[in-house]
Amino acid sequence: MLKNYIWIFFISMIPLIELRGAIPVSQALKLPLLQSYIICIIGNMLPVPFIYLFARRVLVWGADKKIIGKFFTFCLEKGEKGGKKLQEKAGHGLFIALMLFVGIPLPGTGAWTGTLAASLLDMNFKQTIFAVMTGVLIAGIIMALASAGVLGAAGSILG
Repeated sequence: MLKNYIWIFFISMIPLIELRGAIPVSQALKLPLLQSYIICIIGNMLPVPFIYLFARRVLVWGADKKIIGKFFTFCLEKGEKGGKKLQEKAGHGLFIALMLFVGIPLPGTGAWTGTLAASLLDMNFKQTIFAVMTGVLIAGIIMALASAGVLGAAGSILG
């Protein structure tokens, strides 16, 4: 069982998959939901401070390199585009916008992209961590409910 917990911990650290993919995997592995939720949140949040502090520097450094340049440029452009979109829609409510951006479990809207966007927008470090953490908690609850079949049952009842 420990192997399965380690497995979902590492899945939740993978960009674009994050806990949105790790929680359903935990349920496929028949792991207890609460423990899986906690492990996936820790795994999803672990890279966030490093992304905030170093991602922009690494991406800018690698943007003009021969082999990795196109990918790094793509990541920079995606982060800047996401950040500008967030800023346009949010105005002064950037914290709430970032939290919702991370909290809605859609592809490309997780902690990695949100933190990179916040870094590129020069958001405050503590504010970024808190907004991303709150968003990850929300996304985790949504995915846990969906994985447990609660959302499907509610849709059947209401629809």
